[in-house]
Amino acid sequence: MKCDTNRKPSQEDAALCTRRHSDWLSHVSLTREGRGEGAMSGAREVTVIDGGLATELEGAGLQLQDDPLWSARILHTNPQAIKNVHARYLCSGADVITTATYQASLVGFVKYLDLSSEEAVLLLQSGVQLAKEAVGDFLSTSKSSERTPIIAGSIGPYGAFMHDGSEYTGNYVERMSKEELKAWHQPQMEALVTAGVDLIAMETIPSQKEGEALVELLREFPSTKAWLSFSCKDQQCVSHGEKFEDAVKVATKSEQLVAIGLNCCAPDIVSSLLTAANKNTELNTGWIVYPNSGEGWDPNSGWKGKTMNKKLSSFALEWKELGTKWFGGCCRTTPADISELKDMLKPKSLYE
Repeated sequence: MKCDTNRKPSQEDAALCTRRHSDWLSHVSLTREGRGEGAMSGAREVTVIDGGLATELEGAGLQLQDDPLWSARILHTNPQAIKNVHARYLCSGADVITTATYQASLVGFVKYLDLSSEEAVLLLQSGVQLAKEAVGDFLSTSKSSERTPIIAGSIGPYGAFMHDGSEYTGNYVERMSKEELKAWHQPQMEALVTAGVDLIAMETIPSQKEGEALVELLREFPSTKAWLSFSCKDQQCVSHGEKFEDAVKVATKSEQLVAIGLNCCAPDIVSSLLTAANKNTELNTGWIVYPNSGEGWDPNSGWKGKTMNKKLSSFALEWKELGTKWFGGCCRTTPADISELKDMLKPKSLYE
């Protein structure tokens, strides 16, 4: 299917988009049945999310490296480029589009773009609008009436604002309280919820402490669903050093989480992490997994190492057997990777 990003959605398209949230809530009631055989045997057992945004933007010739706002700056300078990336992932089979707000913060927009606080809120919320427009355009040209993609509002860790690589270490949590972390994330979460996302993606969280702070903050928005995904440094631990199996226990404290898991890590460490967690943790959600291509990030020199010889999709069935229900890609993954995941998993539409 060809995606025409210049076409305006019709009133019928808009009406269909407004129905997706109630459909989504019905879907959530199924996904929270657990990771057991019964839940995994249902018709709606897997969901495919999108892949790397910055990778596609850089592929289109945009310069992001060394920018403290990373891809979030493109909301200000070239929003159509973001919408085009969303369109490519929709055409590749993504059921979920994540907003271009991972590295966005009101403080960062005020500091680096010289915006007022009010302008910063509107710019952050424009990321939601771009995703909505991309979904509307997709629906207006799609031949399938069964698939209605949803929108996840991306919230990255505090370290993403610091722009010093600490999002991959989480060392800042040693000098910050949970209340300080909650106060940092609150404006971004409020802006995304107000803009009408279907759920919040709390992603690349490097520490158990920040994950717990975000889950506590989520309670201030009781009607909002979310997923929580940690970054992990090896086959046992999240990036700050806590055991992954301990960090994910925060999910037992929230009825708002539809999934918990990991992202922004090498795909070959995922199975070990999930296996250990399955043995030691009883969760009432499915796993979410969306790793990188296998390369490592150095804040001074960029991406290092080689991509995995195995394709991302080749891991998918193993992760599914371990209880994963949400699959996608993170840094250095592309629409082609998402298309292969879709073909491998053959998920049915969220809304049949």
